[in-house]
Amino acid sequence: MSGSSHPDTHTVDTHSVDIDKHVRTYVMVFVSLMVLTVVTVGVYYIHMAPGLAITVALIIASIKASLVACFFMHLIDEKKLIYWVLALTMIFFFVLLFTGMMTRAADPVLPT
Repeated sequence: MSGSSHPDTHTVDTHSVDIDKHVRTYVMVFVSLMVLTVVTVGVYYIHMAPGLAITVALIIASIKASLVACFFMHLIDEKKLIYWVLALTMIFFFVLLFTGMMTRAADPVLPT
């Protein structure tokens, strides 16, 4: 036989190091998500004004969503176009969110 049944050990070692690096990254992101979940629960028990509590909760949720999108959905390695599409989506989301809030606040018939 020609000896091609055994892969080059250098290639195997490099591949193993790459896998270890990715696993380490995923574990760190997972630990970060767990810590942020504990922080979210801890913030619940701190008595704050409702507006401040919602703001803090949304900030924590945004950080967690960013971690998931960047690392688990592999958006961190994408080209710049994907970031523009994501930013545009967020702008449309906030426009729709605030339009609904402003419509409700401006309508005198709806109870507040």
